[in-house]
Order: sequence, then C-alpha cells, then structure tokens
Amino acid sequence: MLNSLELRWFISGELPLEVSSWFERDKLGGQLQAPETREDVYLYVPECEYMGLKLRQGRLEIKWRQAELKSLHFERVEGKLEKWGKWLCEDPTTESFQPKHVLSQKSWVRIGKVRSQRLYDGCALELTQLTIQNNAWWSLALETFGTEPQKMDKLQSIFELIGTTYTGSQLKVQKSYAYPKWIEIAMTH
Repeated sequence: MLNSLELRWFISGELPLEVSSWFERDKLGGQLQAPETREDVYLYVPECEYMGLKLRQGRLEIKWRQAELKSLHFERVEGKLEKWGKWLCEDPTTESFQPKHVLSQKSWVRIGKVRSQRLYDGCALELTQLTIQNNAWWSLALETFGTEPQKMDKLQSIFELIGTTYTGSQLKVQKSYAYPKWIEIAMTH
C-alpha cells in the first residue's frame, strides 16, 4: 500500500490562461514535466467520498481516505488536507481491468485528463484539465510521499509557495476535496 497526503481543488470550466501561465513559470521551481494526456475510468458511487476505484492504463487502483487532517490557509489559498492509502492491482495477462468490460454500465465514468506536474523532492504539484460527460473542469493538487514528518514539511512549503505566487481566482476550502466527491458533484452538475 502507498500512503500519501493530498490537497486538491476542483473548479468548473476551462483552465484559465492566467493559471496555466502561473504554473509554467520558473519561480515555482521543481522539475516541470511534459503534459500527459490519458483517460481514466472511475466507479461512480454516490455519497461515498472516502473511497475511489479506477481503471488506469491496464490496472485497477483503489484509494481509501484514511483521515481528514486539517485545513491549510495561506494568503488567497485555503484547502483540506487528507491522508490516503492506495493499492495497485495489475493483471499480467491484460485480460482484466480493461474499460471495455465496464463502460456499458452507468456506474462507470470516463474522465479525460491532461495533467502537468512539477516534481519536488517527495512532492508533486499538478495542474489537470478534466473532461467528464462533455463538461470541462480543472484541478490543482499537491501530493506527497515519504515519511510522515517529511511529507507534512514538504507539503507545507509547497503550499506556501502556491499561496505567495498563485495568480488565479481564489482557491477556497469549499472547492477542496478528492476525486470521489468531485465525481459526484460533476455527475449532478
């Protein structure tokens, strides 16, 4: 099982140019990765914001929220910090975990993603353009890996960097949640 600390925001609409320009600026530091385009298929479970299940690139990923930690606030940025556990299931025969096996059922949802990342030591800052049911959304997220004290310190320093450099509309705590809750909001939007 992989453990992570995560902080995410989801905003309805197209990604604003000012936000993508901010993300690409050198003053954010880290190592800017080339954008990745993919489609993931998620199980939509109404009123279940503590567990996520998705098919991604031939494997099944299960995420379980272990704890809702606290809200962080700095300048114009406020979000909810959560601790997640993640299990990866792979089928070497590639017969299982294929979207074609589940997409005929309404409970599975296609989500198109164009994800850009900035990698720091033990932490990733990601900006993702999302498409769900032909609707555009975008997301900004922080995700850390490593030991607990290191995770929190790294996440806090990157969060403060966002707070001092971010140029888009205010990131509010009401828009800060994980994929399971966002999927429910997007499906009923």
